[in-house]
Amino acid sequence: MRAYKPKDDVQKKSYYNDRFYITPTLKQDSIYNDSIFSEDVSSLKNVADVLDAHIQAEHLVVFINPEDNVKVITHLKEIRAYDFMMELTAVDYIATRGGFEVVYEMLSTSKRKRLRVKTFIKEGQAIETVESIFRMANWSEREMYDMYGVIVNNHSYLKRILMPDDWHGHPLLKTYPLEGDEAASWYEVDRIFGKEARDIVGPELRDGACVDRYDTERFARLGHEVPKGTKISEGNEPDTPIRYQEEGGVKLFGATLVTPFDKIEKVQLKERK
Repeated sequence: MRAYKPKDDVQKKSYYNDRFYITPTLKQDSIYNDSIFSEDVSSLKNVADVLDAHIQAEHLVVFINPEDNVKVITHLKEIRAYDFMMELTAVDYIATRGGFEVVYEMLSTSKRKRLRVKTFIKEGQAIETVESIFRMANWSEREMYDMYGVIVNNHSYLKRILMPDDWHGHPLLKTYPLEGDEAASWYEVDRIFGKEARDIVGPELRDGACVDRYDTERFARLGHEVPKGTKISEGNEPDTPIRYQEEGGVKLFGATLVTPFDKIEKVQLKERK
C-alpha cells in the first residue's frame, strides 16, 4: 500500500481541459433596468437584509445572510410567485474565502422570470433546510451534503445519495483528487475481496483516460485488433493496418460520400484561429 500524500487543490492539475478556453465575465446590470426585478428586491427587503442585488444574464441575483434563507425562499414562493426551485447546490470557495456559496435557482412561470438566491457559509457551518417549502430540495440538499460535506439542519433524511455510506471524503471539493484519494483506490477491492487481497488484486485504476490493452476481453486496441477473448501478452500482439473507415470509403446508393483514407496528419494549434 503506497503512502498517502496530502493534496491541495489537485483539480488545478487536471489535464482534461481546453487550453484555449477563457471563462467569460458576465456583465452586471442594475435591478432598476427591470421593473419586475426591482419590485422583487423591494419586497424582499421587507423580510430580510439584501446584501447585494443585480441582473446578470437576464437573471436577478440576490445575496442574503445564511440565517435568512428559509424566510426568503418562503417569501419568494408565496408572495413573489416564484413557484419552481430549479436547482440547489454549493460552490467550493474554501481556498479563497474559507467556505461555500450556497445557490438557490428559482423560476416564476407566471412572470417568466428567473431569480438566483446566493448566500455564503463558513466551512463547517450548517444551513437550514428548505425541503418543507420545495420538495425538490430534499434530494438536492442530500447531494450537497454528499458531494461537499455541507450540513443541512432539520433535513428529514440527511445521508449520502450518490456515494456509499462509508465513502471517505466529498468528491466535489476542489481538494478532492479527480481520480479519488488513497481510500478510493482500494474501496472496491476491500468491499469485494477484503483487505487481505490487496497484494493480489492491486489498487483500482481510476484514471478515466487510461485504456489498458490487457484489461477485460482484450479485443479493442487500434492497430492491434484481435478476436474477442484472444489471449495476448506483451510482445506478441499482431499488427493490423489502422483504418478509420470501411474499405473503399463511405458509399450511399452507389455514390461515394467520403473518399477512403488511411492516415490523418494531425496538427496541434498554438492558438485558436
